[in-house]
Amino acid sequence: MDFGNHPCFNSEVRHSTGRIHLPVAAKCNIQCNFCNRKYDCVNENRPGVTSAILSPFQALDYLGMVMEKMEEKTPIAVIGIAGPGDPFANAEETLATMELVHEKYPEKILCLATNGLGLAEYSGRLVNLNISHVTITVNAVDPEIGAKIYSWVRFGPKVYRGIEGAKVLLERQTEAIKVLKSLGIIVKINTVIIPGVNDTHAAKIAEYCANLGADIQNCIPMMHVEGSAFENIPSLNPGDMLPIRNEAFKYIKQMSHCARCRADAAGLIGDQNSGELDRLLAEASIPKPTSKRPYLAIASMEGLFVNRHLGEATQLWVFGIEKGKLVLCEQRSTPEPGSGNTRWETLANTFSDCFALLAANCGATPKKVLESLSLPVITGEGLITDLAASLLGGRGIPRVFTAQRKPGNGQGCTGSGMGCGA
Repeated sequence: MDFGNHPCFNSEVRHSTGRIHLPVAAKCNIQCNFCNRKYDCVNENRPGVTSAILSPFQALDYLGMVMEKMEEKTPIAVIGIAGPGDPFANAEETLATMELVHEKYPEKILCLATNGLGLAEYSGRLVNLNISHVTITVNAVDPEIGAKIYSWVRFGPKVYRGIEGAKVLLERQTEAIKVLKSLGIIVKINTVIIPGVNDTHAAKIAEYCANLGADIQNCIPMMHVEGSAFENIPSLNPGDMLPIRNEAFKYIKQMSHCARCRADAAGLIGDQNSGELDRLLAEASIPKPTSKRPYLAIASMEGLFVNRHLGEATQLWVFGIEKGKLVLCEQRSTPEPGSGNTRWETLANTFSDCFALLAANCGATPKKVLESLSLPVITGEGLITDLAASLLGGRGIPRVFTAQRKPGNGQGCTGSGMGCGA
């Protein structure tokens, strides 16, 4: 494998070799004061932004479509995950995606960009996936400075703030760099330069990370992001950045061609995604049947309407397409309530031949658990013939059917105003 084809690490190939970011990591485990993650914003070119969130299987399909589209003009050499949150705040989605990609494209370079907080626990799986490069964003090695940059840090079940949070993050980043270098993985350090906060601190970061074995540092000026805590702090210009990079270069090699890519970036560094790539991403994000998952599970009271909350459904109706027509295949019981997340894990296993689950509504916890097990939950209300046929045809469902109605007014009512039965 030619690691020299990585355009983020080798500026000489950035005009001829492409990379793609697969946006599968929605959640983040820290809150940076310069960040505001607007997922669906096609006009912003910056980290933390994507037009869609994909499941691991959707990401693999999307990757195949993009590579087929771009292979002749801009061959994709590098496949990475860079958000829009943090890969290890979404570890299972991230690793499942990488496993699928590595199995299908073993010749491609795989890489990740992370804050490093949750990385160390998964380092063994990274080696098995032949991930060659990892970027860790380190904005401070002095907790007092870090406390100004991070609003909070969530590690395990606890949320840390202030100096305590900055200490936890730095400890975890230190461990991550050490582990990665012990495994022979190339480490790049991203440092966001914030005027008046850490702009005189970059060289200290460079020295600290170089002593841990990091290979290269990328000092990048903070971008103005509306709605962030630092939105009124101006960004540094290239002339201001030059002495900062020169001072840091005394300790570690510097990168200076970073384009601060979106979480769904594809193609050459610095190029905006084309309308065609945006279309492919939108198409890939629609749940659709596959050969292994040809069916759709529906929460319904009577088998005619999508009108049951998933948590109240004692059975789901399983539909498929036969000879171009919508057919009811069977009804399957759902697990009994009372077992917590195990209930939803069992449900995902029971309906493992379904590509999606359609319900009138669904709680945040079951939705999260089921989607992590590749059973996305789609909420909407209407005739099954309208919604199921569209989904089974790979077209998604019209927005008119997904509008959330106000709950009923009866005491203890959890219905959605569509008639009694809940």
